[in-house]
Amino acid sequence: MPRSLHVRLDDSSAAALSVVRAGETSDSAAVRTALRETAARRRARSSIAAEVERLAADQADRAACARVMADMDAVAADWPE
Repeated sequence: MPRSLHVRLDDSSAAALSVVRAGETSDSAAVRTALRETAARRRARSSIAAEVERLAADQADRAACARVMADMDAVAADWPE
């Protein structure tokens, strides 16, 4: 059974709903869209954070990055003073 939700919007939330509602047929449809979009962004952020943690823990990858950076430093032009 679909869940029903009742909220009280403050001024900034009401303004945000107006932005999200543009193009939607109802407040309910706009809220569902906003919830799905927010959930997708949070999943993406969590996925990126997990990837960063995995790479930070990968000593072989860190060593390879250090070698590449050293190679790039070796061929980089000096900064003017």
